[in-house]
Amino acid sequence: MRFGPVCVRDAEGAILAHATVAGTIRLRKAHRLTARDIAMLGEAGVEEVIAAVLDRDDLDEDTAASAIVSGLEAAGVEAKPVATGRVNLHASRDGVFTVDKTLIDALNRIDPAITIATLADYTAVESGRMVATVKIIPFAVSAPLIRKTRSQLRGREAFAVHAFQPKKVALVQTVLPGTKDSVLDKTAQITQERLARSASRIVVEKRVPHNSHAVAEAIGNLSHHSDMLIVFGASAMCDFDDIIPAAIRAAGGEVHRAGMPVDPGNLIVTGRLGEKPVLGAPGCARSPKLNGFDWVLDRLIAGIDVDNDMLAGMGVGGLLMEIPARPQPREPAPPSRQGKVYAILLAAGRSIRMGAKNKLLADFDGVPLVRRTASLVCASKVSRVFGVVGHMSERVRQALEGVDMELVENPHYADGLASSIKAGLAALPEDADGVVIMLADMPSVSAADIDRLIASFHKREGRAVVRATHGGKRGNPVLLPRTLFPEIRKLTGDTGARHLVESGLVDVVHVEIGTAADNDIDTAEAMLRAGGVLVE
Repeated sequence: MRFGPVCVRDAEGAILAHATVAGTIRLRKAHRLTARDIAMLGEAGVEEVIAAVLDRDDLDEDTAASAIVSGLEAAGVEAKPVATGRVNLHASRDGVFTVDKTLIDALNRIDPAITIATLADYTAVESGRMVATVKIIPFAVSAPLIRKTRSQLRGREAFAVHAFQPKKVALVQTVLPGTKDSVLDKTAQITQERLARSASRIVVEKRVPHNSHAVAEAIGNLSHHSDMLIVFGASAMCDFDDIIPAAIRAAGGEVHRAGMPVDPGNLIVTGRLGEKPVLGAPGCARSPKLNGFDWVLDRLIAGIDVDNDMLAGMGVGGLLMEIPARPQPREPAPPSRQGKVYAILLAAGRSIRMGAKNKLLADFDGVPLVRRTASLVCASKVSRVFGVVGHMSERVRQALEGVDMELVENPHYADGLASSIKAGLAALPEDADGVVIMLADMPSVSAADIDRLIASFHKREGRAVVRATHGGKRGNPVLLPRTLFPEIRKLTGDTGARHLVESGLVDVVHVEIGTAADNDIDTAEAMLRAGGVLVE
């Protein structure tokens, strides 16, 4: 491939490096020039363009990315349509993501033009979450490099999502004098919430004195009613022959390991009674916060063998967090951070009530409506904006060219609003604590309005829905907390997030922003009142 200035008369078949405007002609970046384009550019007086000229053995970026993905072995993963040399791969089921790091590293060393990025090994994922992306950096790459990449993929599973296999769980809790029932009740509740992500459930619970004989008898009896046993000790395990490991052995089971290099989670006990896993839970598992117990639990439920070598290898990356409530010596806790808030701009709809014209391309003082809305969202304090496109995707992309945001293609936009919300959600980074859902046809909302929603969200520590209102009446945009993400992924059809907001799952905070909250443009008359002009 040759890249640089190209004489227009010799540029047929070349790929534009930049959007090109000449008179009434507008050609998007990465457009492959046709004979008609050449004639029109010549008439407009354009003599030279910056472009990529492919050699005979080159594959364009989309073809190259698709060729790599077609050679991937990846169970439980589905590829999305290719765009701009990128193919995103998403989990097709809930489970645990695993990746062959050696293989991925080898592929990324073939040539800088070819890149594959994935989630970390053993990440728990929900169906629909992006787990990997294949991206070709330049506009084209030589066919021999793609053939080399595919040959290294042959016969090896690059990555996979191991489906959760829901378990019936028996819970045993030991009791010492002074142990509060409220603590035991809360532990059972949090454990059930932890199991819910894999559709597993506690089917039986027993509370016994804190001694090895009582625990051994309990796990022996309850093993007949369950697929897995979890034991919480009233006192933390402090020796390899302490109550819980001793009880597992006394019940006829085996202890695989007591202790692991993950903090919090050091004091876990892993073993088996016959074919059934037995876990001695560390004290930190009484908290809903991420700890080493989550890592072990998710892997076991996904059918992954958690052996001694795996546990011993968890140390790098195993320092998960500091718990200020623990006694010193410990490092002082850092100041609490404000959670990251991202935005999803919904720009994939068909605007049926506008007829054949796309309202998002309407002219507002020389600026397309979708660009105007995207720019104001980008000017707010959101960490990043993800625009979902679908209907008239190419024209909407052109209208958004140069706006600092990431575009997500929704091939299922005709299915309704829910598909676009889910497409945007799947693209969010892992550290998203909240997301602003913004309609692209709301020209009156300001960056300051969005910032007020974010400030209210932070004030409630990211635990509430924050909704814009006008005169106390519900409107848009709306800011949703991370706790609702699993429910959002269940939306279907033309259903937005309204019923989730009003479901009572989390508190709702209203922020008055005036008429902007309900000034979305659904008719030609509304467009005229807002100052916009529909274009062909």
